[in-house]
Amino acid sequence: MALVSTTTVASSSSYHCDPFFPAAARSWCRPRSRGGGGRARLSVLSARLSAPTASASSGSTGERDRYSYEVDSLIDRLSNLAPRGSIAKCLETARHRLTLQDFAAVYREFSRRGDWQRSTRLFKYMQRQSWCRPDEHIHAIVIGVLGRQGPALLDKCLEVFHDLPADSRTALSYTSLIAAYARNALHEEARALLDQMKTAGVAPTAATYNTVLAACARAADPPVPFDTLLGLFAEMRHDASPAVRPDLTTYNTLLAAAAVRALSDQSEMLLRTMLEAGVSPDSTSYRHIVAAFAGAGNLSRVAELFGEMADTGHTPDPSAYLGLMEAHTRIGATAEAVAVLRQMQADGCAPTAATYRVLLDQYGKQGRFDGVRELFREMRTAVPPDTATYNVLFNVFGDGGFFKEVVELFHDMLRTGIEPDMETCEGVLVACGQGGLHEDAREVLEYISKEGMVPTAKAYTGLIEALGHAAKYEEAYVAFNMMTEIGSLPTIETYNSLANVFAKGGLFQEAEAIFSRMTNSAGIQKNKDSFDALIEVYCQGAQLDDAVKAYMEMRKSRFNPDERSLEGVLNAYCIAGVIDESKEQFEEIRSDMTVPSIIAYCMMLSLYARNDRWADAYDLLEEMKSNRDSNTHQVIASMIKGEYDDSSNWQMVEYVLDSSNLEGCDYSLRFFNALLDVLWWFGQKARAERVLEHAVNYGLFPELSRDTKLIWSLDVHRMSVGGALVAVSVWLNKLYARLKAEKDLPQLASVVVFFMTARRGKMEKSTVTRGLPIAKVVYSFINDTLSSSFHYPKWNKGRIICLKSQLKKLQAAIDSSNGVAIPGFVHMTDSRLPSPGSKIYTREAQVENSSAHATAESLVEEKESELLAL
Repeated sequence: MALVSTTTVASSSSYHCDPFFPAAARSWCRPRSRGGGGRARLSVLSARLSAPTASASSGSTGERDRYSYEVDSLIDRLSNLAPRGSIAKCLETARHRLTLQDFAAVYREFSRRGDWQRSTRLFKYMQRQSWCRPDEHIHAIVIGVLGRQGPALLDKCLEVFHDLPADSRTALSYTSLIAAYARNALHEEARALLDQMKTAGVAPTAATYNTVLAACARAADPPVPFDTLLGLFAEMRHDASPAVRPDLTTYNTLLAAAAVRALSDQSEMLLRTMLEAGVSPDSTSYRHIVAAFAGAGNLSRVAELFGEMADTGHTPDPSAYLGLMEAHTRIGATAEAVAVLRQMQADGCAPTAATYRVLLDQYGKQGRFDGVRELFREMRTAVPPDTATYNVLFNVFGDGGFFKEVVELFHDMLRTGIEPDMETCEGVLVACGQGGLHEDAREVLEYISKEGMVPTAKAYTGLIEALGHAAKYEEAYVAFNMMTEIGSLPTIETYNSLANVFAKGGLFQEAEAIFSRMTNSAGIQKNKDSFDALIEVYCQGAQLDDAVKAYMEMRKSRFNPDERSLEGVLNAYCIAGVIDESKEQFEEIRSDMTVPSIIAYCMMLSLYARNDRWADAYDLLEEMKSNRDSNTHQVIASMIKGEYDDSSNWQMVEYVLDSSNLEGCDYSLRFFNALLDVLWWFGQKARAERVLEHAVNYGLFPELSRDTKLIWSLDVHRMSVGGALVAVSVWLNKLYARLKAEKDLPQLASVVVFFMTARRGKMEKSTVTRGLPIAKVVYSFINDTLSSSFHYPKWNKGRIICLKSQLKKLQAAIDSSNGVAIPGFVHMTDSRLPSPGSKIYTREAQVENSSAHATAESLVEEKESELLAL
């Protein structure tokens, strides 16, 4: 009776696989059903969660179901036995009903638990009894139990082995002892035991040789020479017993050793030998062969070997070609991987879904998205895609920025009848989050609920991010609370995602509350992304000192700032208008990142322009334009200077803008805000309008414009100062056109400069909002343009409004303009770039018309009561 299964040794991570201790039985789950099956699964889940957890000593129910009543009862009694309890009393009632096979089952259960102490006590009891004296089978099992506990118990293994009479020892007990030494990496002792058993006249089995061979092959300090392994292999091949011949386990062990040593010639020799012996390679064999040739840098020879095998009628299975393709993709040899696919098809081996998945993933990593689409179309004609294939596609297109295509693929998956799993839904929701597709994210979450699955924290994180990119703060917060109610505990990624939602709108109080909840209630400490969110929310909320303090706290917490962190601090300095600190921070970015991003350049250009440092601004523009490492920098610099206004060159600008959109809404929002800011302060209003239109068409700033019968509204609370002025200018010109063409006016025209939440309290009733950079500049710009037609209402200090009565005055003024044709309230033209030394923004301030503004406010206060009901 063989102790080692020859079909499982190679695939096991241990040196020796013992059939007396089989692996736990697999539990197969039925495919999920649609409809009412969801509620059934939830009830089962609830029942499982409410059931008490079994202790380790009680064992697995599925494992114990195979035992007889007597064996199961004995296991329970022994498990509950006190350290000094009597084993004899445990066996009194079942003494005449237990066989040695039953005791073997008991040892198997204790081995599964790693309970060698009870195994040893039971074995010693059996040694003293005549009715259950251990036979060789029991000895071998106990040796296996002890051998699994480490080198400290090898002496006990020897004691059990020597307890067996010499004339009763067969290959079974010797192999068990050899396996104990092999398992503990004592290959020399294992080899000596093999010689000892031969000296004793005990014939080894194939399992014995395989165990010793595996021990020698895996020796690392020092490694056993490969020639020694071949010597043991030859000894096995020439064994006197015809039943002892190398099998698949033998060859896989040698192929693994050759792969570790990158011995491609020896691997080829072993492959030919096993084919001549009639042993067919399996997926493990091919994996080791490919690894050996990959280590030797000669993967092309593997394809030739596979071709030769196919010519001789030994066509490799799909796993062989798959392993070779994976080896090529690991070194970036995509063309060679595709050639393997074509060879596979030519050799008559049908590709599998896994084969195509490797190439789809590789194309995605290289950014060859057209190749991904073409290969997927080919796959659909050859083999039906499975769930894993779609998961790869979702990751590929999600990482590539094709977020809408991910959603389209998800619907295609449902139409073809392929059932998504939770990984699928998570991938789609992550893509929706990055792309700001909040409506699609809601649909996916609804699908998860209908299917009876419980959304994970990752799924909710994607939904929260998507809602945040649409400025739906309340809904994002509701989703966050909902996930905790259903038992999906938020992770640090979830908290950071919600904080980033608030960061875009400058809601620093809400972000602080979220991180306080994370730290105090959930016990999760901030990471680098947490500090990045704090820096951003403080900058957008004009809490610039707090932004710098958050950065310093990040450094004290030993987090290494990345490009976003450094740009966040640069943004704080630029908003504050401190040139020296901004230049120092920019140089730090340059030293850490080699080439500062477009965002960093635009921040510095805006700072120089607002301070009339035009010579410095032009030097920075020339630096961008002469950057040979980045075409993006060159195009943006040329666009700012007005060199790309014609249709052909503007296509290059649109390509750069589209490329920024592929990075996701989070990056795109920062990119367009920075670009719009610099264009405004450089006086390039027409180009800024074109850039803003591109951002809106992509889906950024979805909250920007909202028109109803009651209100015409513009929301700029997530924009930079320059971006907000661009948006206000475009909106005022649209307002001009509507006042000129329409008779029915709304009750209110409104510009939102700061988002007010229900949790703000005193903030809504105070005048703090007026001091925010966006609010201050936009308010001044609108009233300078329209002569105090807009004002802050008492009921909301986060918006600037114009009542219907004032709109009628504006309309009347337009009608009485004697037919003078003007494009709108604001002339959206590109100014000539100022010459160095020009003073545009830093000249002496004119007398402010704040008193006039205050007078206008007092005139409309009496009419605000009619708006409180809106």
